[in-house]
Amino acid sequence: MEHDETPRTGLTRRDYVKFGGAAVGGGLLAGCTGGSGSESTADGETDAPTQTATEAATETGTESPADGSYSVTMSPVGTVEFDEPPQSIFTRLTHHAGMAFALGRGDDVNAVNGPAYYDATWKQFTARLPGVEVDWADLYPSWETSKEKLYELDSDVHLADPAWVVQLEQWDMADIEEVAENISPWFGNSLSARHASPTDEWTGDYEYYTLWEQFEKVAQMLREEERYEALAAVHDDVLATIEAGLPPEDERPSVVLLTASDIENQVWAYTVGNPGFMTSHIRPLAPHDAFEGSIESGSTVDFEALLEADPDVLLFLSGMQPSVSMNDLRATLESDPVAAEISAVQNGRVYPQGARYQGPILNLFQLEMSAKQFYPEAFGEWPISDGGPYPEIPEDEQLFDRQHVADIINGEF
Repeated sequence: MEHDETPRTGLTRRDYVKFGGAAVGGGLLAGCTGGSGSESTADGETDAPTQTATEAATETGTESPADGSYSVTMSPVGTVEFDEPPQSIFTRLTHHAGMAFALGRGDDVNAVNGPAYYDATWKQFTARLPGVEVDWADLYPSWETSKEKLYELDSDVHLADPAWVVQLEQWDMADIEEVAENISPWFGNSLSARHASPTDEWTGDYEYYTLWEQFEKVAQMLREEERYEALAAVHDDVLATIEAGLPPEDERPSVVLLTASDIENQVWAYTVGNPGFMTSHIRPLAPHDAFEGSIESGSTVDFEALLEADPDVLLFLSGMQPSVSMNDLRATLESDPVAAEISAVQNGRVYPQGARYQGPILNLFQLEMSAKQFYPEAFGEWPISDGGPYPEIPEDEQLFDRQHVADIINGEF
């Protein structure tokens, strides 16, 4: 379906950030998308950018006319027109907050899912970025956001996926359209995390993006293309380093990704080959899926099912959280007569991970930590610890330069 790139002609409360696209209910907010997003590669990640931000902007209709306005196209919202870069930024999931943060706009985020939880998680990583801080602990918790709260926040952009927000019990399409018309546009994509399908409320097409494809579009929306290109170059270098160091396929481990919750009562398991940006730090390392397609990603499993899959490596999502003790998790597994037989438990290969909805900076760290957890001979050992900040890695074993990344975030590059 083609985009209608004609901006709304009706008056809105804002005259400097406006929603562009089809008439309300006629296509844009019904999920109309264009073909501007690139296809994912086989491993779900892209290689080095083949275009400059300016070239990409021209293709997606973001070239600025004489009046300084510009537009950016992203599924599922279509083409959105801006008169100037948004200042205050609402986010619902932390991959979007992480994108704003990576572009030097972390302080402009006014809402995030689980503020205290994700503030603590991000701080575990930013501790290794000189001069970079995050402060989200006191923001509005936006997981179950309300339309009334969005009016109160009065954000310049809603960096959130309306095809997911409309799934909340108190929301319908009329609410989605009202917010876009009266407050500010939606501009986000979250179902790409696991390539989930939108619900029936969202009747149009839905395009999936890799984490870095979506990050580029957010950078265009915030007019931070240079920061994006600098960070994308770091990401490309990390992927190239990983590709060069991968062992033969028959020497790669089988892996299971779990949640670090109450594992004695309920274990949520995610398949590592699942498409989507949730596993964008794992697929480039090409491990084997221990379940071999026998479960759907996000299923609950018991220790017997884990033993049957018998992974070489167990990864615990949220294992980097200050409130999570990896030593306690390991002890629980080792004391259980079934779990103790799992190869990963017997061989001491039970490791922490960061967050599911990772932004670009966490993605860089998690690529590095996963490379060490899977292939210590090639990339150096992952330090075993109970928790705490991301460990100090010897400089010659780092997959990216911390100071350089910090400088990009701070605009000093």
